[in-house]
Amino acid sequence: MAFRKKVQFILSQSPDILIVPECEHLDKLKFSDEILKPSDSLWFGKNLNKGLGIFSYGDYKLRLLEIHNPEIKTIIPIEVTGGKYSFVLFAIWAFNNDDPDYRYIGQVWKAINYYENLLKQENVILIGDFNSNVIWDKLKRKVNHTNVIEKLSDLNIYSAYHKFFNQIPGKEIHPTFFLYRHQNKPYHIDYCFASSKLIEKLEKVEIGVYEDWKIHSDHKPLSIQFK
Repeated sequence: MAFRKKVQFILSQSPDILIVPECEHLDKLKFSDEILKPSDSLWFGKNLNKGLGIFSYGDYKLRLLEIHNPEIKTIIPIEVTGGKYSFVLFAIWAFNNDDPDYRYIGQVWKAINYYENLLKQENVILIGDFNSNVIWDKLKRKVNHTNVIEKLSDLNIYSAYHKFFNQIPGKEIHPTFFLYRHQNKPYHIDYCFASSKLIEKLEKVEIGVYEDWKIHSDHKPLSIQFK
């Protein structure tokens, strides 16, 4: 939260595209003159202090696709154009909403089934806060994290982090989240899934260091770089 107060720290990573869960509405983002302004931006949510922000800091243009289903919260299909190549971006912030049977990862499950034809395109990225991990598969839910991984795999879409570091889901060695910012409560719940042709272009995956980011957030930035 309070992205306007933290933007300079994440801009040190020189992002082309930035996905910010728990971001205040664009009207509230008053940046000082020395802060680089986004070239394009989108925002979604009901709470003006806590929605999902998507920002471009280069030539990329962002356009909400007409197929967007607002009942699937908050998973946003976006056409990204203007760069070296175009692609479909799903910006994700899966949270405990008013759909009791499909909370958290359940919203991702609903999205990948609803948007299945769109996910069959060659260049697709799903990225953000999934609020989920295989370790919670046994919770009493209609679907779980493994179901989502398997469904995306059937569509030739894979986790960039797990491919890059050769990790097993549920046994990740790099946490992305520390509950209450406590270092002894680490979890890996933020992901970037990408279609196989993009995975082939994967160049770098980084997760922020706890000591560097603990004063800013309980999450650490997940950075993905493609050739």
